[in-house]
Amino acid sequence: MSQPRRFLTALPVYNEVRHVEGVLDEVLRHTPHVLVVDDGSSDGTSRLLAERLERQGDIRLVRHARNQGYGAALATAFQETLAGGWDGLVTIDCDGQHQPQLIPEFIAAASSLVGPTPDIVSGSRYLQHFEGDSRPPEGRRRINAAITAEINSRLGLDLTDAFCGFKAYTRRAIAALHITEPGYAMPLEAWVQAAAAGLKVVELPVPLLYLDLARSFGGALDDEETRLAYYRGVLDRAEAAVATTVHGEA
Repeated sequence: MSQPRRFLTALPVYNEVRHVEGVLDEVLRHTPHVLVVDDGSSDGTSRLLAERLERQGDIRLVRHARNQGYGAALATAFQETLAGGWDGLVTIDCDGQHQPQLIPEFIAAASSLVGPTPDIVSGSRYLQHFEGDSRPPEGRRRINAAITAEINSRLGLDLTDAFCGFKAYTRRAIAALHITEPGYAMPLEAWVQAAAAGLKVVELPVPLLYLDLARSFGGALDDEETRLAYYRGVLDRAEAAVATTVHGEA
């Protein structure tokens, strides 16, 4: 009889002092193996997490000395997964937009014993409508749709949501990904590398919840056209890096 696969669940956290305790409590109801990557928080989150670790010991904790970005936090989670001998990793955001009760579904989907096991199980907010779904901000939905279509065209994928952070990665997938993009565009680099490595991707429908309609992407990236151009630049650089690697190994 095969042993159950061991998945770590990672939360990238930056200045989430209001939400992090409640989110962690809920996540721990659905999985006992939780890693928090504190990306240089400066609002009291770091102290709260350190106290929780000392008091309850129910999380693993890695702290960046300074804020490096969402992609850098996930790169750290990837490293911890490989170093710890885990079979895979679930990633879930700490802002309350993801539903921790779905973590077992992501692990099950990435541990399928029937047919080919997917390498990446990616949440999609647009694959299925759920009662209570939010109406996405028009600009964000437009950019998501444009970049998702461009990724599918460039890479031969069949995604409906290129940016959802709720994912499960097998160990094989993590070993194939070499993330250098530190910010929110990290998923775009990951898709380019996943396609180049021939990883199998499936999407899992998740509810569409927007809790922070005024979220800032930082500086000039709050301008939609600037952000769209930046995302396309990330795709260009990632494809060029993959091509250089392939030609270098040929």
